[in-house]
Amino acid sequence: MKTGYRVIDVMTKRPIVAGVDASVRDVAMLMREKNVGSVLLQDGGEFVGIVTEWDLVRRSMAESLDADTTPITKVMTEGDGMVTASPGMDIFEALQLMREHDVRHLPVIDGGRLVGFATLKDILRVQPQLFELIAEKYDIREAERKPGFAERLDSGECELCGNYSERLREVRGVTSCPDCFQDVE
Repeated sequence: MKTGYRVIDVMTKRPIVAGVDASVRDVAMLMREKNVGSVLLQDGGEFVGIVTEWDLVRRSMAESLDADTTPITKVMTEGDGMVTASPGMDIFEALQLMREHDVRHLPVIDGGRLVGFATLKDILRVQPQLFELIAEKYDIREAERKPGFAERLDSGECELCGNYSERLREVRGVTSCPDCFQDVE
C-alpha cells in the first residue's frame, strides 16, 4: 500500500544528537531537556548509533549501571542492531519496518549520511489511519503475554459472536475474534 507520503515528508531534519563521549546521565538529561524519547549518537560527525528511553531503562537502570560514569556507548544500539530508513521510502513501508523490528524510531540515512529522523508519532500524525496496522501488533503482543493464549489461527467465523475475522485466536479451546478473545480470558 502506498500512501503518497515519503519519509522525507514527515521526518525531523534536525534530530537531537549527542557525542559518544557522553555519559548515560548526560543523554538522559538531554532527552528531558529537549522532551524527546531518543537521541542519535555521533562520533566525529559520523552517525554511529541511537539511544532510546527503552535502552536507558533496560540496559542501564535495570543493570544498575552508574549513570554518571557509564559511557552512553555501553547502552546504545549500533551497527547491525540499528534499523534505518531512506528518505524516499513510503511511510507505509517505514511503518512496516518499525513493526517488523519492534522499534518506534528510524534514523534516516541517504548515501551513508544521516539526513533526518522519523518516529512512529511523525508517521501517525500524517496518516492516522495507519494506526490500525501498528495497534494490531500491540493488541496481539499484549494478549500473548496472558495465560491461556494460543497461536494465531487462519481466518474464519468467531465461535462467540459469529462474525468473520482474519485474526482468529484459540483461547481455552474457544476460537474467537480479537473483539471476543479478551472475554474468554
